[in-house]
Amino acid sequence: MTSVNDLRSSFVDYFARNGHEAVSSGPLVPRNDPTLMFTNAGMVPFKNVFTGVEKRPYSTATSAQKCVRAGGKHNDLDNVGFTARHHTFFEMLGNFSFGDYFKDHAIELAWNLLTKDWQLPKEKLMVTVYQDDDEALELWKKIAGLSEDRIVRLGAKSNFWQMGDTGPCGPCSEIFYDHGEHVWGGPPGSPEEDGDRWIEVWNLVFMQFEQHGDGSRTALPRPSIDTGMGLERVAAVMQGVHDNYDIDLFKALINAAANSTGVDVDGGGNRSLRVIADHLRSMSFLIAEGVLPSNEGRGYVLRRIMRRAMRHATLLGASEPLIYKLVPALVREMGQAYPELSRGEAMIAETVRLEEGRFLKTLGRGLQILEDETRGLGEGAVLDGATAFKLYDTYGFPLDLTEDALRNRNIKVDQAGFDAAMAAQKAEARKSWSGSGEAATDMVWYGLADKVGPTEFLGYETETAEGEIKALLKDGAEVAALAAGEEGYVVLNQTPFYAESGGQVGDTGQLMGEGVEATVSDTQKFHGVFAHKVMVTAGTLKPGQAVELLVDHGRRSAIRANHSATHLLHEALRLVLGDHVAQKGSQVSADRLRFDFVHTKPMSPEEISEVEDLANAIILQNAPVETRLMGVEEAKESGARALFGEKYGDEVRVVSMGQPTGNGLGWSVELCGGTHVRRTGDIGLVSVVAESAVGAGVRRVEALTGNAARRRGNENVAIVGAAAGLLRSGTQDVLERIAALQEQLKRTERSLSDAKQKLAMGGGSAKAEGPETINGVAFVGRVVEGLQPKDLRGLVDQTKKQVGSGVVAIVGVTEDGKAGLAVGVTEDLVGKKSAVELVKAGAAALGGQGGGGRPDMAQAGGPDGGKAEDALTAIRALI
Repeated sequence: MTSVNDLRSSFVDYFARNGHEAVSSGPLVPRNDPTLMFTNAGMVPFKNVFTGVEKRPYSTATSAQKCVRAGGKHNDLDNVGFTARHHTFFEMLGNFSFGDYFKDHAIELAWNLLTKDWQLPKEKLMVTVYQDDDEALELWKKIAGLSEDRIVRLGAKSNFWQMGDTGPCGPCSEIFYDHGEHVWGGPPGSPEEDGDRWIEVWNLVFMQFEQHGDGSRTALPRPSIDTGMGLERVAAVMQGVHDNYDIDLFKALINAAANSTGVDVDGGGNRSLRVIADHLRSMSFLIAEGVLPSNEGRGYVLRRIMRRAMRHATLLGASEPLIYKLVPALVREMGQAYPELSRGEAMIAETVRLEEGRFLKTLGRGLQILEDETRGLGEGAVLDGATAFKLYDTYGFPLDLTEDALRNRNIKVDQAGFDAAMAAQKAEARKSWSGSGEAATDMVWYGLADKVGPTEFLGYETETAEGEIKALLKDGAEVAALAAGEEGYVVLNQTPFYAESGGQVGDTGQLMGEGVEATVSDTQKFHGVFAHKVMVTAGTLKPGQAVELLVDHGRRSAIRANHSATHLLHEALRLVLGDHVAQKGSQVSADRLRFDFVHTKPMSPEEISEVEDLANAIILQNAPVETRLMGVEEAKESGARALFGEKYGDEVRVVSMGQPTGNGLGWSVELCGGTHVRRTGDIGLVSVVAESAVGAGVRRVEALTGNAARRRGNENVAIVGAAAGLLRSGTQDVLERIAALQEQLKRTERSLSDAKQKLAMGGGSAKAEGPETINGVAFVGRVVEGLQPKDLRGLVDQTKKQVGSGVVAIVGVTEDGKAGLAVGVTEDLVGKKSAVELVKAGAAALGGQGGGGRPDMAQAGGPDGGKAEDALTAIRALI
């Protein structure tokens, strides 16, 4: 049997032997196409190469690409578990030509792999071509020896590919495999083509035209090839099974899920086992890339995937988190091909476990609501969309989970009603947002970038330079001049001012020219254009002027130290907490730094101390901070850490700090476009001052460096010294002395409370005068000064014992003039008198409201302690 891992390697090796560059899978979150939520096809990482925007050092390539289709236009989530070939995560095998070879060689390579290397029977294969593509038809006849009855012409819907409304496009040719007569279905183009007998295994796209906005097409100067073969589909063919879920990879995952749940693989829970096995791959790969479950964007799609799998686990009887226990099984199957799974195994499992725990807490409540709302609905009924939206919005139930829960009862959900409820919520949200013209402003910058080109940044090497003013903007529009007293933006051809990006704030400083001066308060970047926010203090700025640019040196130096310290903290956190630590954001300013990272629990004081020690040890090395320009792949191979989601060009800046380690570069190596110190010793010192949670699975550390850290340390030392002086102890004994004083204070407070109660009781014995008798009931009413409300209950209990039978009411007036009131009724009178009613009457006299407790003991309070006697009078009246 040919395993999935064997097939993946065999495919890539075959094309590598035939002159193709073997390229590693790109990320699931595409870096070159903001229109896509996830990478959903093998060609996505090469999109800019096909359009000519990006150049690569090779003209042919092959890859096994990770893909997810679970959000946006390409969404297979609802079908998973109910069909033989739908997946949320799948692998796309592909070979690509960027203007190198075209149809003839693409067909030859595909046919030889299938029929010679993999030895698929030729009689089991047939192909389709675009209806007007006579060239492809003739090539299939010539190269593969196929007769015309095994070549089907199809229309544009099936066999013409377009990247978008405009751009590269062309006909395609699909290769189908016949699973045999025992499976219902017909060949492509037949009335039975939707059956499962003939399955597409490979699609060859011939990019030979460019689609224009007016609908016309012109020939591309360098026709290209893009192919895609689903690994799971071809594995089913090669392993002699019809169902993708019967291949070795899925069998292993399904068996692991079955063993964990104790269900029979071939029993009634098979559908749920399939869902779990499929979704396990999606969630694990996404988490490995730093995507975390949330309520929006990619994180929300991940949460939908996770919760759908978790729901199916509960259908199999799971009442505790279970899916996280399956992560090792996935790592065993796919970790060798995708090392990120092995590196992130602990983090993946912990993230899944936490999400399972959160979900299980809300699942029961949500299902009960769903049961209540659908109790009267019979088979074939429809649940109203508003209820489905309530489940989604209030209880975190995705619509597909609600639909899934109702599927067995054959109850559908009113999709239109759900959409209407969603739209209404969004409309309400829009009412609270006034808008600020960001889109219009963005278009201005986009046009300006097109006109003047990107700004050249000189600030890595210098903090002063000359530049030519290319444009001026004020209030979102381009202007011809900025005069003294006016504020606006200046665009230059080159600048030493760093524009805010990658978490590092923009530079400030001065701009000066002949007869003109301006203060730069911020620097931003829009479409490659550096925008210097200025206030003109003298003269007039005009396009074409040459000006001198001076960055605020002190501020830049502090920012550099904080940015370099961020890199050291990143590496130290990884070493202390584990390889799962990945940057989720940062802010580097002149006064402090903060760093957000993936981690699931608070750091202990010992961990924080260890991180500080590691970072400061590198600072003390005073090693050079070196920057290299390297190719992206070379940089990653060297161990450089890339910020996930950042876009990188052909060359990247690799910043290394600390004495070289095994990679030959340094202790900390990262891809970074920011500014840094020259030597680690320039940081001076790094001190973590705070650690907190940012969101689910994301922590934040805040730190100070250099003089700011030194000053904070000195302040803390001074505080400890002053405390030691007040305590008349050595600094090393301060904590012990404070603990002793706290214990002494507690004893004193207890003694004072006891003394006040005794004083209120007449020195510890009954007062000379006995209780009053009101309507045949003994009543003791007293006003005491300085007694806290919390002490009144004990005093009332003590007095009740002395009275024996009766009612006791004590008003305690505090030092700030407020009053507390406690009323007690002895047990023999509880049926006749209520402490709650009596205390309410007293509270009203004190200016308070309400009061509560039991019939034998109740308390209340009021703002006016001067009415204490009035409160007792009110209680007497009610008795």
